[in-house]
Amino acid sequence: MYLAPLNYDRFFKKVFSHTHIAKAFLEDFLDVQIEEITLLERTHLLTNSALKIEVDFRCKIAGSYIIIDMQQWYKPDVVRRFYLYHCAATALQLSDLPEKKLPILTDDKRAKSLDYQNVEPVLTLIWMVDDSLQFTDNLAAYTTAPEIALDFIHNQTLWAENDLSELLLKREIVLQALQNRHKDLDFLKQNRLIFMFQNNIIKDTKFTKYRKWFDFAEKTRNKKNSAKDFVSFKKEPIFNDLMRMILKKSLDEGDFTYIETEDEHIKLVNRFTEGVRKDALAEGIEKGIEIGLEKGEQIGLEKGEQIGAQKKTIAGIQKALKRGKLSISEIAEDFEVATDFVQQIKAEMK
Repeated sequence: MYLAPLNYDRFFKKVFSHTHIAKAFLEDFLDVQIEEITLLERTHLLTNSALKIEVDFRCKIAGSYIIIDMQQWYKPDVVRRFYLYHCAATALQLSDLPEKKLPILTDDKRAKSLDYQNVEPVLTLIWMVDDSLQFTDNLAAYTTAPEIALDFIHNQTLWAENDLSELLLKREIVLQALQNRHKDLDFLKQNRLIFMFQNNIIKDTKFTKYRKWFDFAEKTRNKKNSAKDFVSFKKEPIFNDLMRMILKKSLDEGDFTYIETEDEHIKLVNRFTEGVRKDALAEGIEKGIEIGLEKGEQIGLEKGEQIGAQKKTIAGIQKALKRGKLSISEIAEDFEVATDFVQQIKAEMK
């Protein structure tokens, strides 16, 4: 091992605690120029019962608070957990909000209320190491939008009517709702949760500024990584700084113990998730067989009824033929009976 795994929390937090590295990553990912970045506390008590949350990285840049968290392990509650972190990052701004500048009125509580105009949007970035949440794209971003927008998308009747004028009219109504900035309504859509999928990003051949960060992290996951794996990264000063922090020769005994513990934990988690997958597969197969049997039974009943009805029809026609009340040609003409059906009747008559 030449470099320690960047995807392990210990080293991820160590690297991103350096402002210039965090700044470089955010500039590449967000494609912006950051003038100033301020690191913030990562651990906070949220309730009277002292429940706490801890994120890997939290900072403030001009106009936004940002959370970055590395998701290495299998966790079925990942979406709800990060939504909670996202909301908490908004609530934590309460401690820094100034009071409103209102005239001081006796016994008027409004004079001491906080100025919520200073609440800033939160951007939560979830770095998913293995899980892609069944997406094939590099990223999946979620934000708050008017429900009318979702209604427009899900309106199957509207899209099936093939009426372009009606479609454009509805779209214009949705755009008006999305563009409504009255009393800062547009603040809602500035808050975003972005899931970043490492597996998808490293496979993407299209150029993106941020791909190199995920490619670098992926290479460090290989326990047999060597200096030659990172030759291209040494051309950039920021990655040289990063590598110095996780070089094997710069690690202490605690770091190596941590790596061994994490490796064992990964094996346990992988065995667990594999078991979950197998259970799900077995359940799916069992359910599929059950559905297949039910469908087969239904098809059998329908086919049986059809054959039974056909046999009764043939029997009735046979009787009519024997009594001389019908001829083969009349059957074919009057009842539009198919040729093979007529042939079947002939065979039955012999």
